[in-house]
Amino acid sequence: MSQMKPEKPLHHHHSRLLTRWPHHSNPYSPFSKLLFWSFCALSLFLAFFLLTPNSPSPNLHSTGDPTQNPSLRRSLRTTNWGGPAWEKKVRSSCRVRRSPNGLTVLVTGAAGFVGSHLSATLRRRGDGVLGLDSFNDYYDPSLKRARQAFLEKAGVFVVEGDINDAALLKKLFDVVPFTHVAHLAAQAGVRYALQNPGSYVRSNVAGLVSILEAAKSANPQPAIVWASSSSVYGLNSRVPFSESDRTDRPASLYAATKKAGEEIAHVYNHIYGLSITGLRFFTVYGPWGRPDMAYFFFTRDILKGKPITVFEGHGSAHTVARDFTYIDDVVRGCVAALDTAGKSTGSGGKKRGPAPLRVYNLGNTTPVPVSELVNILEKLLKVKAIRKVVKMPRNGDVPYTHANISLAERELGYKPVTDLQTGLKRFVKWYLDFYSPVKKGAVKAHGVIATE
Repeated sequence: MSQMKPEKPLHHHHSRLLTRWPHHSNPYSPFSKLLFWSFCALSLFLAFFLLTPNSPSPNLHSTGDPTQNPSLRRSLRTTNWGGPAWEKKVRSSCRVRRSPNGLTVLVTGAAGFVGSHLSATLRRRGDGVLGLDSFNDYYDPSLKRARQAFLEKAGVFVVEGDINDAALLKKLFDVVPFTHVAHLAAQAGVRYALQNPGSYVRSNVAGLVSILEAAKSANPQPAIVWASSSSVYGLNSRVPFSESDRTDRPASLYAATKKAGEEIAHVYNHIYGLSITGLRFFTVYGPWGRPDMAYFFFTRDILKGKPITVFEGHGSAHTVARDFTYIDDVVRGCVAALDTAGKSTGSGGKKRGPAPLRVYNLGNTTPVPVSELVNILEKLLKVKAIRKVVKMPRNGDVPYTHANISLAERELGYKPVTDLQTGLKRFVKWYLDFYSPVKKGAVKAHGVIATE
């Protein structure tokens, strides 16, 4: 069963901490690169207004998978927040139950996969935690509501709202003096960008800016830990992927928005003194996962006797492999990033000294071919998959990912311990129980998130 379970302000540390943010030897100066990516971020932001339709999109509940439905994602956000009762819930959820050094954390995307696991883990160890989620229907919102139910039992209140709602964010920061923000809300997925590119710009670029704007204006300023992605390595062919490798050749719009986010983080760190840590996740999987991930919908289709499409690479890159990383390992990395984040140095939007700017890979370091993933699922499900092997389409996916985690090991104490066989066994157990026809729709005690 699954357990969801900084430049320092001192001058003599300044040069050492600058190395945390990798630089690449190329003919362009750092200033030119920053200007270029800032321009890219602005272009993506403007593109949102041109590419997002004015009319609301149809409901996707019929499929639960936007990649199989050309309709655009519909937001389910609400404006029903505020008032004494609401503020009481917010403050209660943020009450720290451990001392000393207890954290008060705003977790965006708290009803999502990683966000729900992280929120429960932090709350169980006694930190104050407040969730924020829009409950959009990129995938079936009922799964997000089930996660929310478990978080409420654990004492975590999830505010329903949009990260681009500046008034809501200001209210939250007025009510609670957050020490940290774990910004995990994002538009995920690579292929969905072909259908709804505007949603990526709105969530991953404008949404990040909204969070950073609220944080830089807060007093005190919180430290920020946010979800970047291994996708930023794009067309990089040097493996394993290291934080110092070039990330200026994204292969998808999703990757481009995450890369833009890293450059935006640099700006807010430089100008406002925000302590910011970016985490590049590598193919996170496990119980309570996302239905748009291959291991999830492979399991669903194998059980239904439907064919599954298995991609193979082009030319010499015949094998398609991923550095599958189990959710509990990723959460431990997230917690370590929060615990080691240096303080922001600004106050009310004014920088008073240099602040930490960090980026880390969180992977498993053991890439596994997707064909082997299917082999493991067949054994666990005791059902033979109907495989349809095709060449990988050129839609933004990359054939191979492999994380170099030496920096995270050294500075965060990060050490993944879960192999794919073990992790998938836990996922399958959860899946069969959660989607059991007998128990479907009921809150199941077996599914408790985060026990560590």
